[in-house]
Amino acid sequence: MGATKGSSVGSVEEFLKQCQQSGDSAYAALRSILERLEDPGTRVEARIFLAEIQRRFESKGEAERCLQDYHFQIQDLHLEQNEGSQKRTKLTTIVIPSIFVPEDWSFTFYEGLNRHPDSIFNDKTVAELGCGNGWISIAIAEKWSPLKVYGLDINPRAVKISWINLYLNALDEKGQPVYDSEKKTLLDRVEFYESDLLSYCRDNQIELERIVGCIPQILNPNPDAMSKMITENASEEFLYALSNYCALQGFVEDQFGLGLIARAVEEGISVIKPLGIMIFNMGGRPGQAVCKRLFERRGLLVDKLWQTKILQAADTDISALVEIEKNSPHRFEFFMGLVGDQPICARTAWAYAKSGGQISHALSVYSCQLRQPNQVKRIFEFLKNGFHDISSSLDLSFEEDSVADEKIPFLAHLADVLKEISFFPYEPPAGSRRFRGFIAGFMRSYHHIPLTVDNVVVFPSRSVAIESALRLLSPRLAIVDEQLSRHLPRQWLTSLNIEKKEGGVEEAITVIDAPRQSDLMIELIKKLKPEVVVTGMAHFESVTSSAFQHLLDVTREIKCRLFLDISDHFELSSLPSSNGVFKYLAGSTLPSHASIVCGLLKNQVYSDLEVAFVITEEEAMFKSLCKTVELLQGNTSIISQYYYGCLFHELLAFQLADRHPPLQRSGEKTKVSVVDHISSSAVSVLDNAELAANELNESSLVHMDVDQSFLPMAKPFRAAIFESFARQNITESETDITTNIQQLVSRSYGFPSGSDTEFIYAHSTVALFSKLVLCCVHEGGTLCFPTGSNGNYVSAAKFLNAKIVDIPTHLETRYKLTEKTLGSALETVSKPWVYISGPTVNPTGQIYSNQEIRKLLSLCAKFGARVILDTSFSGAEFNSKGHEDWNLRATLDELSSANSPFCVSLLGGPFSKILPGGIGFAYLIINKSSLAETFHSFAGLCKLHGTTKYTVKKLLDLQDQKTDLQNSISEQTQILGNRYEQLKQRLETCGWEVLEAEAGISIAAKPCAYLGKTMRMKDENGKSWEVKVDERNIREAMMRSTGLCMNSTEWTGIPGYCRFTTALADDDFNKALECISKFKSWMING
Repeated sequence: MGATKGSSVGSVEEFLKQCQQSGDSAYAALRSILERLEDPGTRVEARIFLAEIQRRFESKGEAERCLQDYHFQIQDLHLEQNEGSQKRTKLTTIVIPSIFVPEDWSFTFYEGLNRHPDSIFNDKTVAELGCGNGWISIAIAEKWSPLKVYGLDINPRAVKISWINLYLNALDEKGQPVYDSEKKTLLDRVEFYESDLLSYCRDNQIELERIVGCIPQILNPNPDAMSKMITENASEEFLYALSNYCALQGFVEDQFGLGLIARAVEEGISVIKPLGIMIFNMGGRPGQAVCKRLFERRGLLVDKLWQTKILQAADTDISALVEIEKNSPHRFEFFMGLVGDQPICARTAWAYAKSGGQISHALSVYSCQLRQPNQVKRIFEFLKNGFHDISSSLDLSFEEDSVADEKIPFLAHLADVLKEISFFPYEPPAGSRRFRGFIAGFMRSYHHIPLTVDNVVVFPSRSVAIESALRLLSPRLAIVDEQLSRHLPRQWLTSLNIEKKEGGVEEAITVIDAPRQSDLMIELIKKLKPEVVVTGMAHFESVTSSAFQHLLDVTREIKCRLFLDISDHFELSSLPSSNGVFKYLAGSTLPSHASIVCGLLKNQVYSDLEVAFVITEEEAMFKSLCKTVELLQGNTSIISQYYYGCLFHELLAFQLADRHPPLQRSGEKTKVSVVDHISSSAVSVLDNAELAANELNESSLVHMDVDQSFLPMAKPFRAAIFESFARQNITESETDITTNIQQLVSRSYGFPSGSDTEFIYAHSTVALFSKLVLCCVHEGGTLCFPTGSNGNYVSAAKFLNAKIVDIPTHLETRYKLTEKTLGSALETVSKPWVYISGPTVNPTGQIYSNQEIRKLLSLCAKFGARVILDTSFSGAEFNSKGHEDWNLRATLDELSSANSPFCVSLLGGPFSKILPGGIGFAYLIINKSSLAETFHSFAGLCKLHGTTKYTVKKLLDLQDQKTDLQNSISEQTQILGNRYEQLKQRLETCGWEVLEAEAGISIAAKPCAYLGKTMRMKDENGKSWEVKVDERNIREAMMRSTGLCMNSTEWTGIPGYCRFTTALADDDFNKALECISKFKSWMING
């Protein structure tokens, strides 16, 4: 503020004469006094002048006349009733008509502040919101000696008057400084600034320890008035309205008139220190529960300091509250006079006041402190960066601290992830190395079991882990704990083939239920001599290790594999109880014939969010399980791993590393060959399948061999993901995605659905496809794959012992099925199941036209074939001119027959609309009730979590609107088109023959320039490696020499052609292009 030096103040009469003209003139006269107060040379004179004015109007009547005649008033506010108080008992303040006049509203607030202990503000940095004439800021400084008080108000005149009041109380009537016990004046402790809530502190990076606020909580009945520019020269009426009313703030609390408070709280969270306290005056008009929830849902612990009733200010129009009641079920709370105890609604209160009655409302002072400050701050930091729209969904109020201790850190972690990454990174199908590391670290730190990441395999659920292990081992007979067998296939539980057959013919698995009690289980094991045992342990038997050792010994003797479930005994706690299994493993290596299974489901926040892991210390078993989970499940939801990883991290973060020396563990007595227990066909498939699990070091690899999108996620994706976890009490209708999927497939493909249509959801298309393969096997069918199909699907079918027929495709038709080739194959096959990838073909990127698919389906109907129509890679057509959209309804209505086995099952996944890879969502639509019944007989499909359904529904609801989501989908389709052109050009430049593509994320190319050439190199250990490059080993050659992973002809099934995917992050795509050029240099230069 500028100061005018040298000129005198003038006489009191001249000052009053100027003030008498108008409120604006009075303000101008006071502002000139402030300029003299700010100048040390004229400060004393100006303060004496103010004392003279005060003496003119000492009585209450004279003070009121001063306000009426001269548009300002000097009054004393009495702060203490105790005469013996060491502090000043009153403040002298000036008020003018354009700022808030101290009244019951602010007096009650100060009384609430007084209920805090004296240490609440001492030596603290404080901000007061809506300081008005500054009296509360000054009173805080006077009574509690804070380090600094920042009085903030959006009204520029209020700030100027506050400074005058500060000088009035910092200097005595003679203009001399008034020092406190620390030899400081109020000028050292208080400053006032024009600020929209906390913008001054935020812009100047001021961290606060206390925030107090007494701000408006009624919407202005004239919303347009609040949109005016706030300046010092605005009208008195407008500036005064800033003290009584607030505008809409874009918060859900706007409907109660509390939007400004809500914004103040969220701004406060960003600038307050972790242990800081916020104190707000809350009018009880919306109801006490609404007021309290405003704070609690933002992660604040609330304490009501003080509550009373005050008369509703006569100059405040409550018609806006009446309007809210008219348009909502909410009812505000007013009272008739100060003594009434029965609440009345805003409409009744308005009518009563209009008729001359006095109305009152409750007034409370709330003190709030962040529950988990650092985490809550991170959450709101994320929300303010473009995600304000979902803040209304945030709910951090919890009845139990243990729930808050789980959910708040996870939401903070998820916010960090969604803020920092533009896509979900590639993670090994057997589980994120970070997550597996947390599990191993927890076992080391809390149970002293020295595990590593290579001892842990992650599965979507415990039932999936058990079924996958049994399919890997394919035992003739398995004994399974009756509590663990309920999710296994019905066929296993009804089979009676317990006798071992000669000739090595692999039969269906027979599972015998067994009681959990160990002595009964052991008796069954000895009598039936199964090849696999899966069991848990009763609680009374888990206390010591003897029952576990007995199981190990018995299963070892008969060369039987043991899977022990510890889910009921595993505690994610800083004080986990030990058990016999963990005691044994702390001192002894887990025998090679034994594995540990654990399902993580007992969290307190997301009741059905499950992840499971298997522990094995046998390398061969570890690798086989890694490959099996990739083949049958694809992967485990990365966000589920984030959730449980966050819980593990919270338990490990405070511990010192390597504090306990590793224990000496004894080895097992005898070694059992794991390979002897794995199906020979499974071994063959796993050895020959091109799976990511074959790679030991993923950190330096570029993956062009993964069916996942690593393109940037648009804000609607991030918002939907975060909101799905932040919400509480999500209704069933908000997660019912069936109608959305019906509309999606109808709009995209014209696929019909009726009342008997079955919609099945899972975390991956691979999991759904695997179950369809089992249906094919159960029916005695033959699965027909066109040459040039998804290599993972083909390997999964082989792993599941399906009969497979390859249907040849040819270059002339760009490796698409034709009527001729399909018809020739179907003539030789009994009970055919036909797999068709379309409209977009993976891996070639071709498109089946509506006419082409009509002809193919007509031929399938003629032979009574079941059709698996895989649309999971469709929806990104970047070069599809001339292709009309599919209309399957007309075709299927014509072909369907109740007596024919023909049906079309539609498989869909994230690429149908380019959902981000981390969501983990797939659907299957079956229109044949008999097939649906067979499908459900193969239990164990991992249940899709409600948060995923909520996310998908939210995104699909947005698709019909012109939003950022639609723009993102269009942009990503364009990116894929550009990527195709770039990759095609680079490959052709480097000697590859590229197959033209029209859509999707894949390119097929033949390495013509390299076939038959010898490649020599040394690995990182200096070991020489030499190979004559062919269409099968080129994948390994490329990966060893450049770190680029792509698929060879073994995966594509097309002679000579490899596959490259294009939905990579920008950096990785550019690195991939460099790798292709680098590989050319390797081959040329040796």
